[in-house]
Amino acid sequence: MAYIHIENLSFSYPTNSRKALEGINLSIGKGEFVCLCGTSGSGKTTLLRQLKPALTPHGRKSGAVLIDGKAVSEYSHREQSSMIGYVMQDIEAQLVTDKVWHELAFGLESLGCEQQAMRLRVAEMASYFGIQNWFHEKVCNLSGGQKQLLNLASVMAMQPEILILDEPTAQLDPIAAADFITTVSRLNRDMGITVILSEHRLEDVIPVSDRVVVLENGRKVADCTPGDIGDALEVVGSDMLSALPAPMRIWRASSSKGKCPLTVRDGRRWLTDSFNILPVNSKKLSVYSEPDDPIIELKEVRVRYEKNSADILRGLDLAVAKGTLHAVIGGNGSGKSTMLKTICFEIKPYSGKIFIDGKRIEKYKASELFGELISMLPQNPKSLFVKKSMREELEEMSGDIDAVVNFCGLENLLESHPYDLSGGEQQRTALAKVLLTKPKILLLDEPTKGMDAPFKRNFAQKLRLLCKEGVTVLLVSHDIEFCASYADVVSLLFDGCIVSTGLAKNFFAGN
Repeated sequence: MAYIHIENLSFSYPTNSRKALEGINLSIGKGEFVCLCGTSGSGKTTLLRQLKPALTPHGRKSGAVLIDGKAVSEYSHREQSSMIGYVMQDIEAQLVTDKVWHELAFGLESLGCEQQAMRLRVAEMASYFGIQNWFHEKVCNLSGGQKQLLNLASVMAMQPEILILDEPTAQLDPIAAADFITTVSRLNRDMGITVILSEHRLEDVIPVSDRVVVLENGRKVADCTPGDIGDALEVVGSDMLSALPAPMRIWRASSSKGKCPLTVRDGRRWLTDSFNILPVNSKKLSVYSEPDDPIIELKEVRVRYEKNSADILRGLDLAVAKGTLHAVIGGNGSGKSTMLKTICFEIKPYSGKIFIDGKRIEKYKASELFGELISMLPQNPKSLFVKKSMREELEEMSGDIDAVVNFCGLENLLESHPYDLSGGEQQRTALAKVLLTKPKILLLDEPTKGMDAPFKRNFAQKLRLLCKEGVTVLLVSHDIEFCASYADVVSLLFDGCIVSTGLAKNFFAGN
């Protein structure tokens, strides 16, 4: 008998006649690692929340959800809390205390755990996750990767049998994301935890999964092993083929036979053995030249948040050419978001100069800078939402909302409350509001966070069209593949400074 059994499950939200889930049947064995994927709004989060009654949204529901042969709704809140661990996409939403050690103990305190047992579990989890070196730190001082690792450790301290993760790496840089997935895989392998993980970035998840389940428009369209998922998606004509890891996509495009490579390592071996492909000679790549007349220019910019604190930006220099798509990459905490906030003068540097379209930024009136010149999409799209429906959100702006609705693929979501949308849909709604200002300079902070692969491709094409019309796009991102595929120029921000800039193809081929 399956450990988790979902039978003919359907669900719809109160204000939406469209079913978010329809006729879902799914069985998961104890100790399995299941990857749940699909486009934005396909029902992934809604399905995951049906497994945790404390988080299940209000709406019309039919069908059954059983865990170990018992309806999940029949478990007490205490049983749910200790048996089912849940890690959210929004890193900050799950943090409730001020210190790391207290965060680890909070769930155990809520369960009324005996003090000696609680001390043992906290010490065990801190050691297992490598947290002992920042055990007494303030939570607010942690990087994004550390915060998400703390969320996972806090959940695991309660010793759950099931671990549910909803796009846990959406806000992490590639290295932190890979480390996080490796840790989750180790929990599954070493402790026998049943893992159900939804994700858009599949490069690290698919190779460690036992099964891949794909949702589209609230329906299950595929459920098979990682090696067979490409064939299953091709049979149903799914757009999710473009979301598969690069080794799998390249293998399929070559019409090769045999076993499909799942990892970069396997893909490299297959390419070498099958086609004798040699690595790029970086010495032969063309050299990047700084623009003569940049529309954005930062010279020796230094920023700190408090008078006696360390600098976040340490003499940063950056020049962005007009009409280009310029991407800045770097790890969590490297200063990317701070740089964008400095360019739009939300944060004022204590040293250095900023030029926008050849003019010192201090000489612009606020109405000139933000009304006609610069718009910024923040990392948290919810910060832009103030209305009860998406239609109201867009209509409060001036301009043709029909065009931007079509641009961002929001036609079927206009009557929805912004907070009822998936992470990717919220991101697209916030982008639509920003685009209605018709900026000459568009600043984007992690714009592809929560976006599915098909929409990312469409989004990139739209950004290219904006650049052709003279709009300058400066984005910061952890999405390395997106930057490599679509950016004109890429810069690496490390330790508060731009350490390297180059044409995108050369930048990634030579580093």
